[in-house]
Amino acid sequence: MWAPLPHVVQGWLRIYIAATLLYFVSGAAWCFYIYHLKRNVYVPKDAIPSRKAMYLQIYVAMKAMPWYCALPTISEYMVEHGWTRCYAQISDIGWASYIWNLGLYLVIVEFGIYWMHRELHDIKPLYKYLHATHHIYNKQNTLSPFAGLAFHPLDGILQAVPHLIALFLVPTHFTTHIVLLFLEAIWTANIHDCIHGKLWPVMGAGYHTIHHTTYRHNYGHYTVWMDWMFGTLRDPLEEEAKNI
Repeated sequence: MWAPLPHVVQGWLRIYIAATLLYFVSGAAWCFYIYHLKRNVYVPKDAIPSRKAMYLQIYVAMKAMPWYCALPTISEYMVEHGWTRCYAQISDIGWASYIWNLGLYLVIVEFGIYWMHRELHDIKPLYKYLHATHHIYNKQNTLSPFAGLAFHPLDGILQAVPHLIALFLVPTHFTTHIVLLFLEAIWTANIHDCIHGKLWPVMGAGYHTIHHTTYRHNYGHYTVWMDWMFGTLRDPLEEEAKNI
């Protein structure tokens, strides 16, 4: 059944199966840990999202999942045809160049996601027709790890596009690129659990929960630096101090 499929379809199907498994395994494991094993430790009982809310998030994410998987399929196709600056083995350029280029790749991705995310808020039609789907989860008791991929399909793709753009700008190890795309599923699950990790300069769930309540702060992805540079950072510890 597999062999007759076109190569690009094989790639998409492989990515879809892996992404779906990763979404459910990481989301379910994290929910079990914070809502059951550590019940009332990290999240107060009245702040735990209902099953109905989580089922809705899963429904939205699974509707979008086939479209999400189009982006890594496209990047794989372009890499195979030599259209990007990807390389196959770290030994092709050496570890020093690999680490330097990986740093540049992550800076480009961080910058790109920050501005893509910010424009999805600032440009009203984009917010209304795309990003608002994700922002119906705007309170602690409606956010869960399963909300991490609960986007309009085009919204999710747009926010991942910087990963693709970086392939044309920086020599990139292809396997590292794919791993980082899949780690997005784990990272987005983590930043929607409402648990502030207090690990500077990481843009953890404490920062992202503020984003879901104010809509105007903490657009960054992995770190706080872009929000700090462009004046949109709001620190959860400072917010706690104001409320005391």
